[in-house]
Amino acid sequence: MAGREQPPLDLAIVIVSYNVCDLLRDCLASVYESRGNFAFAVCVVDNGSQDGSVEMVRAEFPQVRVVANAANLGYSAANNQGLRCFGFGTPEGEAAPERLPRYALLLNPDTLLPPHALADMLAFMEAHPEAGAAGPRLVLADGSLDWACRRSFPSPEVSFYRLSGLSRLFPRSRRFGRYNLTYLDPDETAEVDSVVGAFMMVRREAIQQAGLLDEEFFMYGEDLDWAYRIKAAGWKVFYNADVTVLHYKEASSKKSRRAQDEFYRAMLIFYRKHYAAQTPAWLHPLIVGGIRLRWWLARLGWRDTARPRASAAGEASR
Repeated sequence: MAGREQPPLDLAIVIVSYNVCDLLRDCLASVYESRGNFAFAVCVVDNGSQDGSVEMVRAEFPQVRVVANAANLGYSAANNQGLRCFGFGTPEGEAAPERLPRYALLLNPDTLLPPHALADMLAFMEAHPEAGAAGPRLVLADGSLDWACRRSFPSPEVSFYRLSGLSRLFPRSRRFGRYNLTYLDPDETAEVDSVVGAFMMVRREAIQQAGLLDEEFFMYGEDLDWAYRIKAAGWKVFYNADVTVLHYKEASSKKSRRAQDEFYRAMLIFYRKHYAAQTPAWLHPLIVGGIRLRWWLARLGWRDTARPRASAAGEASR
């Protein structure tokens, strides 16, 4: 019937890009080769690329919504731009939440999706109504697990085990291996604290309750912070081992001082936002001082097991 309202999208996909034209092309091609009975739309938010990414998307994927920023606004701000394109966090979306997409997906441009990945992740969310967010198993180009795809929150204790190297020495320990949950079987689906923003599917109602990403985080920590707020709102977060997505993080990365600085800056922001108030006064300066010391040592070139690497998704791996 003419004039009949269309049902809301099943899935809104937001991809933030920064000088990764070829990877972005392959990622979008894999998205549009997806199979399954669901309605989706894609928004690419480009953070000031100089490699023709915007022109490529407009020419080869005219169905994609494009937001072309003049400069790199950071991962959080750019993702929020994409989410707002679909109505999340807007007065219109708040007035008619039933018109919002049922799910939103943050997706890195350095990922490749198998044909059934999106449909299977949507089915997982439907089968787990308690899930506010979920992510798949991410594998690197060599087939190994991307350990960042399931995480614990970086509490002072967990961060100490990571920064001290204990998590690397005892990866199977349930105490020391919590940072990347290295003691969990990668083949088993599990409830976790957080999944990574390279592929993070979030339920509409969870976004409404938790809000959008915190733009104080420039390129690290925003996915952890979002998951923290989603869980605080009463939802669960899951790692879905039954879906595998390729993540070119290591293949496309290089060392970056900016990424290194933002990594430690994000650690400080997350600690101050979620843990400082409950930390004993005597311990607080030790935690902040420890993070700053590792930051300083990393800048001097000291080998840092926690140090990030720059990647396709706007200078920082996720």
